[in-house]
Amino acid sequence: QVQLVESGGGLVQAGGSLRLSCAASGPTFSSYAMGWFRQAPGKERELVAAISCLGGSTKYADSVKGRFTISRDNAKNMLYLQMNSLKPEDTAMYVCAARTIPSPRYKTAIFNDYDYWGQGTQVTVSS
Repeated sequence: QVQLVESGGGLVQAGGSLRLSCAASGPTFSSYAMGWFRQAPGKERELVAAISCLGGSTKYADSVKGRFTISRDNAKNMLYLQMNSLKPEDTAMYVCAARTIPSPRYKTAIFNDYDYWGQGTQVTVSS
């Protein structure tokens, strides 16, 4: 079972940048598809970005396309979310998530549903 710990959140002015990191435990990180979610008070949880096991496929919410970049370093068991041109509406708790894949044939697949969750890191963007 993978364990996930996020870091890198904070307070930033609109237009600024932040890089979130997610450290994963366990020797089989490359067997997990990964994603970043966010949830703001009073709003539903939203899938912000997702990445396949080997990093070759990515997917973004329309609200962050062109501003956010998801990436992973399987040698370091790390997932990242580079956030540029931040807006006040990006303010939320950001959580990384992992899911096992049904078989190796799914190593390039992107998923919407996840099995394991971190505790989250708060991102606040001031106007």
